[in-house]
Amino acid sequence: MILETKRLILRHWKESDAKDLYKYASDPDVGPIAGWPPHKSIDESSYIIRTMLCRAENYAICMKSDNKAIGSIYLKLNDQTDMTNQDDECELGYWLGKPFWGHGLMPEAAKKILQHAFENLAMKKVWCGYYDGNKKSKRVQEKIGFKYQWTTKEVDVPLMNEKRTGHVSCITKKEWEANKNNN
Repeated sequence: MILETKRLILRHWKESDAKDLYKYASDPDVGPIAGWPPHKSIDESSYIIRTMLCRAENYAICMKSDNKAIGSIYLKLNDQTDMTNQDDECELGYWLGKPFWGHGLMPEAAKKILQHAFENLAMKKVWCGYYDGNKKSKRVQEKIGFKYQWTTKEVDVPLMNEKRTGHVSCITKKEWEANKNNN
């Protein structure tokens, strides 16, 4: 499936995206704040595409101008998330290459994937989290209508081999429907 916004194409990852993935995922300001270490090689990025980014609801964020991957946005369904065990709920995750920060691209992509979650996948609620200090992620969630739910201290971040404070928000289909024309 391909999802489109005014400026973006959200499409499935391809192994040929490995070079572009590495370009942005190797930046130490990108992955660690989201809970994963910077990529060390194009081969590692290729492996990540084959093993993690190949899931059905995981999309490469691409500018319409060149269709090159600049980030990722995904819906973790109930067998992939620890935020819910309900079939009609999922978790939203995302990251964006640093050169594209501050241009409103992530809220644009997130609004589109929420539409997909609620209208095409029949979700009733979408969860999202961020770690302490990730103010950009917090702001994206606020912009698209997520409501704060709780904070948990000492959350395991296995890929970083550490513990952090995590914050969880969610949006219901009803809240999304009420907000969708205001965003």
